[in-house]
Amino acid sequence: MDYKLIIAKKLNIEGVSTEELYSFIETPPNNDMGDYALPCFKLSKVMRRPPIIIAQGLEQSFAPDEYISECKAVNGYLNFKINRVGYAKMVLAEVQSLGDNYGSNNIGQNKTICIDYSSINIAKPFHIGHLSTTVIGSSLCKIFRFLGYKVVGINHLGDYGTQFGKLIVAFKKWSSFEAVEKGRLSELTRIYVKYHDEAKIHPEMDDEARRYFKLIEDGDKESNELFELFKKITLEEVEKIYKLLNVNFDSYAGESFYNDKMAPIVDELNEKGLIKISDGASIVDLEEYNMPPCLILKSDGSTLYATRDIAAAVYRKNTYNFDKCLYVVAYQQNLHFKQFFKVLELMGKDWAKDMVHVAYGMVSLESGAMSTRSGNVVLLEDVIAKTIEKARTIIEEKNPNLKDKDKVASAVGTGAVIFGALCNNKIKDITFSYDRVLSFEGETCPYVQYTVARCNSVIVKCAKQGEYSVNEMHPSEYGVISHLGRFPEVVKNAGEKYEPSYVTRYALDLATAFNKFYIDCKIAVEDDNTRNFRLAITKAVKITLTNALTLLGIETVEEM
Repeated sequence: MDYKLIIAKKLNIEGVSTEELYSFIETPPNNDMGDYALPCFKLSKVMRRPPIIIAQGLEQSFAPDEYISECKAVNGYLNFKINRVGYAKMVLAEVQSLGDNYGSNNIGQNKTICIDYSSINIAKPFHIGHLSTTVIGSSLCKIFRFLGYKVVGINHLGDYGTQFGKLIVAFKKWSSFEAVEKGRLSELTRIYVKYHDEAKIHPEMDDEARRYFKLIEDGDKESNELFELFKKITLEEVEKIYKLLNVNFDSYAGESFYNDKMAPIVDELNEKGLIKISDGASIVDLEEYNMPPCLILKSDGSTLYATRDIAAAVYRKNTYNFDKCLYVVAYQQNLHFKQFFKVLELMGKDWAKDMVHVAYGMVSLESGAMSTRSGNVVLLEDVIAKTIEKARTIIEEKNPNLKDKDKVASAVGTGAVIFGALCNNKIKDITFSYDRVLSFEGETCPYVQYTVARCNSVIVKCAKQGEYSVNEMHPSEYGVISHLGRFPEVVKNAGEKYEPSYVTRYALDLATAFNKFYIDCKIAVEDDNTRNFRLAITKAVKITLTNALTLLGIETVEEM
């Protein structure tokens, strides 16, 4: 039942549509204030009165009914209380009946979303800087599937460019097949870093690197065999990380996949009169749109990121016929996406409006920016290993007899890393700190996972739940139920705003509300009705928190 819609329709304010009123209504931070609130300052311009007067007038004309039990004006807000007994019955019944599907929706039925995320570079290590795009993109895939969309998760591999010529030069100078097979990505990183150190002294090496990359493009057997080896090793190594993070992809079509698909794009741009020549390079002039030119071809005829991204967008539209195509990429690439989206629009692609850059903040080290070339990176594999190790240590200290200790430590340690990356608004920059990621105190994933385990312990202890009736409720009982009822809207908003942190913050809020209820309201009491009602709340919390963490890619545990 959509109480916001009920309120918006009952208010019926002249000059303000039901849709507008619906968007204005919010959830107060404290249940004592009400279940929903209308900030009347948003109506001042239309109604030409102060918010306090507006709220008072609306209170007098609003008649309570079977759904809304109270309407009260407070400091320019109109606060509403719903029929809490009826609401509690409805919410608990819905959670119980839907189970794993509670919070899901069919708004995406018959719609397709492509999500381009992670997009690692071949032959480079999976470091902490790749964490945000990977877990944000993975969570958005899960959220949109939960909302009924067909989702195509794409790992647009960075497998094209002169860096592969550099790697071949480095391999021939300082490595071997045996060394690469043994050292894997760490060996490829070692020789890549060494190449850049040496190239400062011997810049002619860059000419050799460009020659080898041209050989890759031209189909040279030896060069392509080396390239495929580097690619195979990279994917095998990063797949271990993806498995830990519960990340999956539907496509690994990287930049090289579009090598034969760029010429038709350049031809189309020429045919439509969009290409201009500037210093020998082919560009699309975007000065009219207050942007620098979009480079399509260098003076030597080679392509750039924009060329490949335009080709990829056209391919995805033709192949998947998407309704939206999301790019989970750091905000430093804002201009790039504005440029190539605009070029698609100028090409007459009416679906260019459906392209979305989901920007996120950058991750840096306390010592400064990360750089694979200089070797200044923190490997994600090392971070996850350390969090799992810490979780294992805590388990040994606090619960040494716990079953499946390794499995629990893995779920808790990995969850801490994912949750840490998703707990704040995605656009915020992050300075990576081991101390913060390894902290298990405060608003953290282990706190939420422990709440799920606590729910499970209560359910096991109380055994079978019987019938119950809902009468007067303790404020902490209703506090949990009101949070439970918000979950479907939170998931919907997370999808609409491309913001997994909505789910993360919700999980923390629900866990906090439950733990307050757990302290305030004894569950295993003698009275059958009270025990069954509180047990139903506990089961609903376990289901809902599990669903929330699943949308983030985080596992729950039965015991901790």
